[in-house]
Amino acid sequence: MTLLELHHVRKDFGGLRAVDDVSLNVPEGAIVGLIGPNGSGKSTLINLIAGSETLTAGRVVFAGQDISDFTPDAVYNTGIARGYQEPALYFKMTVLDNVLLPVKEQRGEKPWHAPRWGSWQREEAAGAERAMEALEQVQLGEHYATLAADLSGGQMKLLEIARALMGTPKLLLLDEPTAGVAPKLAYEIFEQIARLRAEYGITFLIVEHRLEILFDFVDTVYVMHLGNLLAQGAPAEIVADATLREVYFGE
Repeated sequence: MTLLELHHVRKDFGGLRAVDDVSLNVPEGAIVGLIGPNGSGKSTLINLIAGSETLTAGRVVFAGQDISDFTPDAVYNTGIARGYQEPALYFKMTVLDNVLLPVKEQRGEKPWHAPRWGSWQREEAAGAERAMEALEQVQLGEHYATLAADLSGGQMKLLEIARALMGTPKLLLLDEPTAGVAPKLAYEIFEQIARLRAEYGITFLIVEHRLEILFDFVDTVYVMHLGNLLAQGAPAEIVADATLREVYFGE
């Protein structure tokens, strides 16, 4: 089953066309890579899917629903969560508090319920329990009381994934999840991604430059160049394509 479909997606910034007529499919339960040189439009494409940039043309369909005009919070509520190139964390808050932020429909956030603590105490406790489970899933459980600012770069990336899990996503968009991370931890991040797919059925669309790691885990790779979709295929097919090697590696 196809979970995400992009149909002739385009994004213009004034006279600059950042994404040009891109169509792709992400099957349910897959780990899909999105690669290309810097400036090829990968991050812009992620922003369009997440609703943080508006489409110039084309359609985004998720789980059979057209979400092309959805706001970011509406996209999130459909089951799409995301991570960023630079971790978007609240650095003066604890790891646990960061993970608790995206819990949906919290009764205690409603003005008419907030003064009646007893009406949402159990719900809050259940949310904290879920947050600890999410942290354990990415091996950050022992750091729950640590300030986000005191984590390593790799741990910050894992914290973003844990926070995304609180929205029970069907699809997780990750933009360079191993950027600035030591090679050993970078590989461990992808091992966590593979485990989350295997255990929870989460689908992933991942922008990544570290191809030596990415290609060990993805099912399919899409290649972008100058805003266009240049090719797609299994990692071995992409590596074997001489044209793509010239575009991507300058060979």
